[in-house]
Amino acid sequence: MVDSTGCFFLIDCWHSILVLQRAVKEWNTHQKHMFVINFGDIVDGFCPKDQSLGTVQKVVDEFEKFKGGPVYHMIGNHCLYNLPRSQLLPLLKIQSLDGRAYYDFSPVPEYRFVVLDAYDISAIGWPQDHPKTLKAMKILREKNPNENMNSPDNLEGPERRFVMFNGGVGKEQMEWLDGVLLDATILNQKVIVCCHLPLDTGAANLDTLLWNYDEVMNLIHRYNCVKACLAGHDHIGGYSIDSHGIHHRVFEAALECPPGTSAFGYIEVYDDRISLIGTDRMESTDMHFSPRS
Repeated sequence: MVDSTGCFFLIDCWHSILVLQRAVKEWNTHQKHMFVINFGDIVDGFCPKDQSLGTVQKVVDEFEKFKGGPVYHMIGNHCLYNLPRSQLLPLLKIQSLDGRAYYDFSPVPEYRFVVLDAYDISAIGWPQDHPKTLKAMKILREKNPNENMNSPDNLEGPERRFVMFNGGVGKEQMEWLDGVLLDATILNQKVIVCCHLPLDTGAANLDTLLWNYDEVMNLIHRYNCVKACLAGHDHIGGYSIDSHGIHHRVFEAALECPPGTSAFGYIEVYDDRISLIGTDRMESTDMHFSPRS
């Protein structure tokens, strides 16, 4: 069993600075947590552009007040509305090669956390003439008939995901993910996949899904090591268990919190389950699985 001190904090960063300050204060009070992970959208898309840099830095500074260990970030669409990758990734201390924002880490030998870059293929964040932008625009033109490509109007079912505020995982990242899951299998590690965009139709609104969630999940389902997929983006939150027994938990957004309320939590990891202990509007969730990878 992984000791109950082997846990981490999470917050879907659609929130006021006050919510984050309350979260960090509580996390530090526990004095047993190993790291913090932010699921993206560290700044609102409506933030004035001349204030974006300073606002992101202010939020990052608040996260850095966590005393228990490292702070990990992933990028969301609202981050990219405010700053290009070239500015955003250094601010978030995401070690990057050619603008990539995917990585993995193992806080304890038994577990590996895989952070996906949900906007690898995207119409936002990259330069307009970048091959990834051009590929994203081609996908949108083929899939979305609307003049406003942020609108899912006239799209049915999971096809509603093909909107500009979502994105996809590219070929190189898929190959990287395959290698990480193979390595985790060899090491008998349990894997938690973290992605700003949800990966299962049962856990979120259909217009919030990763463009190629099905391709990513088909790869994940080839392995037995992945136990849960955690996500943000869909503010109301959600939970499902897919056909292969993988848990999908989408976190409630702090942006939706009325004054004086919060939405953050921490997770305790064990050999046969992970337990989300939520605060206030973030619902607690026990996710059980076979202890064998």
